[in-house]
Amino acid sequence: MDERPLLVPPEGQRRVLLHSCCAPCCADIMQEMQRSGIELTVLFYNPNIQPRLEYDLRKAENKRFAQELGIPFVDLDYDPDNWFTRVKGLENEPERGARCTVCFDMRFERAALYAAENGFAVFTSSLGISRWKDMAQINGCGERAARRFAGLVYWTFNWRKGGGSQRMVAIAKDNRFYQQEYCGCVYSLRDTNRARRARGLAKIRFGLRFYGDGTS
Repeated sequence: MDERPLLVPPEGQRRVLLHSCCAPCCADIMQEMQRSGIELTVLFYNPNIQPRLEYDLRKAENKRFAQELGIPFVDLDYDPDNWFTRVKGLENEPERGARCTVCFDMRFERAALYAAENGFAVFTSSLGISRWKDMAQINGCGERAARRFAGLVYWTFNWRKGGGSQRMVAIAKDNRFYQQEYCGCVYSLRDTNRARRARGLAKIRFGLRFYGDGTS
């Protein structure tokens, strides 16, 4: 029997919109929300992810898992041109810097709009479960987006605690999720490949690595 406490969304709400960045990051959150009796909808809006092949791989994995759990999956438009406009001038910002703040703002503003238009009083994101992300930065962006709409709350739950980070890896291996090797944007890809070259490694190749295949 699972003895972990059930999740309780803010203000006793039972409907939650979950902005998802990818299947590995959101799988444990999805399962925990289901276990807690939360009426969950997953929203995929990540125009930062490039190239399109990588975007399609990540979205397909996320949609597949949502369908297996019987969770509604909302696929919003892929509009990278809008994203590039938003981050113009921030191309050389480091990871967790100002470019990431603008990126989170864009994605959460769209998620907040969808939540407000579709009767959700609470929304949250799987982005914070990754140890590579700054949780305070993510929560700040989420709360800022929520303030654009009366009555909307961003749930700042720490998805890493209670073994969340460990469970996300275990679930990813069990489901053989596609394993992305960089955050998602072209600048993250550029910087990751630079670091790989410095270590004598080959550039990232898309669609080849999967959790649990012996290379993870």
